[in-house]
Amino acid sequence: MTAQYTFDVFMSLDGFGSHTGDWGGHWGKQGPELLAHRLAQYREDQRMVFGAHTHRVNARMLSAAAELDPWVTRLRTLPATVLSTTLADPLGWPDATIVAGDAVEVVARLKEESPVPLRSHGSLTLNRALLAAGLVDRVQVTVFPVLTGQTGVRPVFEGVADLDLELLETRTLDGRTQELIYRPTRHG
Repeated sequence: MTAQYTFDVFMSLDGFGSHTGDWGGHWGKQGPELLAHRLAQYREDQRMVFGAHTHRVNARMLSAAAELDPWVTRLRTLPATVLSTTLADPLGWPDATIVAGDAVEVVARLKEESPVPLRSHGSLTLNRALLAAGLVDRVQVTVFPVLTGQTGVRPVFEGVADLDLELLETRTLDGRTQELIYRPTRHG
């Protein structure tokens, strides 16, 4: 049995993973149902997997935050593997291990050895490579009801391999935000 790997990502309807505008976190569209649902998902035992860039951004942002959503507090307490050839320090992350090496090989090994599911929130470059290698079991996309054509940055699926997606679950949160969970398979 291999551990299930979930690529968990937030994005605007037009496909951007973040923005430079004045939207705020979650594009200002988080509601009580979304936050409770996220907390329930992150309460489960799992290991987080981050690329170096996402880990740096998260560590800086979360250490500076006066108050965190409970699901984000939980995310930060989960054990994490950070794939990096440049970081030597976990940057204050409570239970993070830095692992150097080829990301595909490291995650393939983690999938074989981990007694708990693996989840990566963000880490677009890392997860594009893992999608191409066939190591992602689920793509969980939370689509916020905004278009960020002027301020959107980091297109989530830019350059990703051609994949067929089998819809496994869908839900509407707070009457506006969509969560879609897919099983990806290589097309063709």
